[in-house]
Amino acid sequence: MLTKLEIQNYILIDHLSIDLSNQLSVITGETGAGKSIIMGALGLILGDRADSTVCREASKKCFIEGIFKLNDAKIHSSFFEENEIELNDELIIRREINAQGKSRAFINDTPVTLTILKDLTSKLVDLHQQFDTMALGDTDFQRTVIDALASTQKELAEYQGSFTKWKENEKKLQSLITQKEDFEKTESYKQHLHEELAALQLQENELENLDQELKFLENAVGIKSQLAASIQILDHSDNPIVQQLKQMGHNLESIVKWQPDFASIVSRLKAAQIEIADIASDLNSWQDKIDFDDKKIATIQERLSLGYNLLKKHKVQTTAELLSIAAQLAKDLSEVLNLNDQINELTTLVKKLEKEVITAAAGLTAKREKQMTPLTNNVNKLLHQVGMPNAKIKVTIDEVPYHLFGKDKVDILFDANNTQKFEPIKKVASGGELSRLMLCIKSLVAKSVDLPTMIFDEIDTGISGEPAKQVGLLLQNLGQARQVLCITHQPQIAAKGNAHLYVYKEQKGSTTHTYLKTLDAKERVLHIATMIGGDPPSKSALDNAKELLAS
Repeated sequence: MLTKLEIQNYILIDHLSIDLSNQLSVITGETGAGKSIIMGALGLILGDRADSTVCREASKKCFIEGIFKLNDAKIHSSFFEENEIELNDELIIRREINAQGKSRAFINDTPVTLTILKDLTSKLVDLHQQFDTMALGDTDFQRTVIDALASTQKELAEYQGSFTKWKENEKKLQSLITQKEDFEKTESYKQHLHEELAALQLQENELENLDQELKFLENAVGIKSQLAASIQILDHSDNPIVQQLKQMGHNLESIVKWQPDFASIVSRLKAAQIEIADIASDLNSWQDKIDFDDKKIATIQERLSLGYNLLKKHKVQTTAELLSIAAQLAKDLSEVLNLNDQINELTTLVKKLEKEVITAAAGLTAKREKQMTPLTNNVNKLLHQVGMPNAKIKVTIDEVPYHLFGKDKVDILFDANNTQKFEPIKKVASGGELSRLMLCIKSLVAKSVDLPTMIFDEIDTGISGEPAKQVGLLLQNLGQARQVLCITHQPQIAAKGNAHLYVYKEQKGSTTHTYLKTLDAKERVLHIATMIGGDPPSKSALDNAKELLAS
């Protein structure tokens, strides 16, 4: 509930502080006095966009603050936790706009975006202006009306849970089917590639090792010649190195007895002799092993040729890359076997969820259809009361493909002149008819749903007399259970308010200022009489005003 509205430096307003009733507050004033300005200021704390023109004095900020009382703060706890805002029973919303049009919004002194602000205030305030009546022609709004009256919140939540799961799993199933179809298009080719690689039975680094071995074998004659020459120098020449080292060791041993330090040199020479002798032995072994083998070379060349063809085919460079490709192909081929199991499992789940959706949607439809007649009768009765005796509505529910809100398309059709030709509201209803129709519907919905603070801007367009009185009674009844604000030009409606706010403007020097005051009992009589008969009001107008206030 909005308990207080503070406005500073906004268009024609220097400063206004408005305390609001928790029931029906009516706002009146002459055309151009500033009623729409107040609604504009209220719109800013509800999340409307602003520009620099709202600042009355460019040197100061425009400041608008609304204080709300939350009857049950716990209802909004998740919102405040999610946005890290302190939650109290009292909620303060503030907007600041500077002369450059830069705007800042705050909830309980925490800076927030307009998106966050709108998200919260949509749960607190229902602002009904003339252009908002266009929502009446929207099938989503019409379905929402039926759902509110039918109390389908629980059933709708359960349906939407099943519907969402159904669609998500249906999408997964289709993806798997597409994946399988795509794989099947290339399966035989992938199978061929895998068999080709598997047939070669490549080992790690095999092609690289074979390439090295082939080069070695192809140069066997030259290598063997080099080995023979080396062995000759080391061990088979007239004066081989091994014998020279041995002789050097014997020669130096004779010195050791005179100089013990030579012992280590002798030991190193003997070690070198042994190492060189081992090298010569190893070279002899290699020489015995090396032979130019045409058959082995041909075998290696053939295997390398197969390997190189696969490297070229798969556009890679190494054995490791071929082995990786073979592993991926094997994985792909095995996964297609799993696809069938996954598809069968998902198909079963999708069918189960579809049955749940069908059952839940049927339940929603049944509850909605049950409300068609009561909604029709009650709205038609209220339309008669608000001065539209020939106007009627008709509710239809048609089956459409399943969607997030069931299988129903709800239409509220309208006949303004008892022609029995019902057509979509947006095609045939005038602005005034739309406003009164919206009031009738909201007054019914408000009994089923705890709507937030309701604000009606000039709901009385195009009516007077008894219809205006009936509109006032509807608003008064709404105000018994919730906060209602109504801007009106009709004395019959103004008289029904629990509080009466009067907007007026005064000229001070070269500038115009808008003010607001709460009228007391005597001031209300005088003001309503003026609305009836002009200024100054006649005695009959005064008597009429007293009668309206007393009724």
